[in-house]
Amino acid sequence: MIAVRNLTRVFRTYKKQPGFWGGVKGLFKREYEETAAARDISFDIKEGEFVGFLGPNGAGKTTTLKMLSGLIYPTSGTARVAGFDPTKRENAYRRLFALVLGQKNQLWWDLPAQESFLLLRHIYGLPAKQYQETLDELVDLLGVRAKLNVMVRELSLGERMKMELIAALLHRPRVLFLDEPTIGLDVISQKAVRSFLRDYNRKNKVTILLTSHYMADIKELCERVIVIHKGAKIYDGALKQLESASGTRKKIITFLPEPGPAFPAAWQSSHGETTHDPAEGKFTVRVPGENVVAVSQEILTAGPVADICIEDVPLEDVIAELFLAQ
Repeated sequence: MIAVRNLTRVFRTYKKQPGFWGGVKGLFKREYEETAAARDISFDIKEGEFVGFLGPNGAGKTTTLKMLSGLIYPTSGTARVAGFDPTKRENAYRRLFALVLGQKNQLWWDLPAQESFLLLRHIYGLPAKQYQETLDELVDLLGVRAKLNVMVRELSLGERMKMELIAALLHRPRVLFLDEPTIGLDVISQKAVRSFLRDYNRKNKVTILLTSHYMADIKELCERVIVIHKGAKIYDGALKQLESASGTRKKIITFLPEPGPAFPAAWQSSHGETTHDPAEGKFTVRVPGENVVAVSQEILTAGPVADICIEDVPLEDVIAELFLAQ
């Protein structure tokens, strides 16, 4: 469904010198800085796949989605979505995909969402019966029927995001690009949006490319992830492989008694990296799984403790280590 080959986008920005004379000099001689938001990215996504697209801020995730949507042109490389070239911006292609940006609104702020839905119906030329059937299905799935006639600016953040999803899916796209759809939402709203996306993907076999900084979104929705850093792809594969990499290592968190006899302040484990957080009164040791027992014994013989907690290394930390390794 999506085929990307060596996709690159370089932004050229003018570096203005400070002050009035800096502006005058810029009229005659300008200095530019080039930034590669995406560098030589290649991947394939099959129809119906739900793929996580991960990376830190500025990694190039949104830029890649915008190139796949035809909003910006690549500097080099090619992309095909359902056989279409996004750079040509054909009407047939625009009817095939939808783009939801978590920090951008497509709904009219001072009108009820239902008015924006009617506008979209005419933009896409949807038959009245198909439009009503789709709207009824989406409204009931997301539980926002009572809010259809409420002005968008008076909706909660979670309700607005649900309306944005409805607007994106009214024309029944085959490809859905989601850029941080749960950003800023409370836990209940995040769960509702994730549940809807999971069910919608399974039912309609829509191909979805999702960017998110919430690992809960990725773990619940995606079996495959693509990780990019500084514009370049550094991982493309099963999420389980990343999770298994974290599962072979453990975090041993030791909570110290307060008040109580002092635990050696400079204590370090001989088996792994040790960090001390005096404010919270705890030590954290990161070790391979086979060293858990030895480190626990080390801790218990070093001094009095209030509690010991053994955890898997979080997926977020594994991905962060991928970034740091580049």
